[in-house]
Amino acid sequence: MVPHLTTALTGPLADLERRILDRMPDIERWLRTKWLEHAVPFYASVDLRNAGFKLAPVDTNLFPGGFNNLNPAFLPLCVQAAQAAVERVCPDARGVLLVPENHTRNTFYLRNVAVLANILRQAGVHVRVGSLLPEIREATTIGLPEGDSLTLEPIVRRGNRLAVGDFDPCMVLVNNDMSAGRPPLLDGLEQPVAPPLSAGWYNRRKSHHFEIYKGVAREFGALIGIDPWLVDPYFGVCGEINFQERTGEECLAANVDSLLRRIRAKYDEYGISERPFAIVKADAGTYGMGIMTVHDAAEITGLNRKQRNKMAVVKEGLEVTAAIIQEGVYTFESIHDAIAEPVVYMIDRFVVGGFYRVHTARGKDENLNAPGAQFVPLAFETPCIPDPQGPAGCAPNRFYAYGVVARLAQLAAALEIEALESAATAVAAE
Repeated sequence: MVPHLTTALTGPLADLERRILDRMPDIERWLRTKWLEHAVPFYASVDLRNAGFKLAPVDTNLFPGGFNNLNPAFLPLCVQAAQAAVERVCPDARGVLLVPENHTRNTFYLRNVAVLANILRQAGVHVRVGSLLPEIREATTIGLPEGDSLTLEPIVRRGNRLAVGDFDPCMVLVNNDMSAGRPPLLDGLEQPVAPPLSAGWYNRRKSHHFEIYKGVAREFGALIGIDPWLVDPYFGVCGEINFQERTGEECLAANVDSLLRRIRAKYDEYGISERPFAIVKADAGTYGMGIMTVHDAAEITGLNRKQRNKMAVVKEGLEVTAAIIQEGVYTFESIHDAIAEPVVYMIDRFVVGGFYRVHTARGKDENLNAPGAQFVPLAFETPCIPDPQGPAGCAPNRFYAYGVVARLAQLAAALEIEALESAATAVAAE
């Protein structure tokens, strides 16, 4: 299910945490039935925010790039889950071609690739790392911190199969979110590709994901008897935006105003004294680019040139043409007086670990995925063995609620991929 990990929280369990823990058997059975009905993504990471009264996902990444930030103690969990994931995609599991991002100068990201490759090797498969960069024309070894290294090799296409050298892989595992577009080299392969190319950010939209997540949260809320809002951030979307030319500001301002009023009504219902806020961000893309916090709709129409330029482009220099306006969820967790938010990692249907994203210069109502962020690996809790001579029971697994909400987002991603694949098939048939 969910490993017993440390959290930054102390004190009594919140009502939401207690409800989730109390309904563990029902929740696990419900999730098992969902994975019988839907194909689980190969891997995913989910950014969570915990306000105590509310615990919700704020971003779901289908091409996770932070395996190097996990505690090395999680390796056995990752290996076991990777075995299940590979066997699901490619039962004979001869070998895996890992296709990373083109960030050859980002040693932190390359360290992630090296850790991911090591997980797959320990899962019992041959792994080679193939680069999409045209300048990689021969095996190229890149030195990494702590004496490690990573070898990138040029990908060769032979008919409808990819290879590196004489290595003919069983499957292609993509760790490239395709913000810059769908790589033609990966099109029309007979080898299975995971995650599917349609899940790349050139095609995927956060608003689509959270619309699907809303349905998942509603069903989950009915299952355990809670208001779905407690695990689901409200949102709106504006589909035609140009920050530099200041077009679409009216749509953004209207959505911010509407969203803040809806949040305020919920805060009043639950007696919450905090000030509602919204997060405006690009409807596609990662790396924490194109994101701003707003407390009033007037802030949208008052952006200066620097703020507009910051919001106008995201990863790979792509122009922002659509924005999601998402309910801001406070984080009341901190590590060494720095604001923190948990990031949960999953391979196949298993929670395999996580870490805290920590930022000393950001507040409890701000995006932490920004330059200056640090990563604090989570650790396993000390095992608890009930002592007949001592106090009854063991401390509850506080991390369990994180794992549940992350898996709700993973389920939404599975449904999202089904919809994207169905749409791609329909277009191909025309």
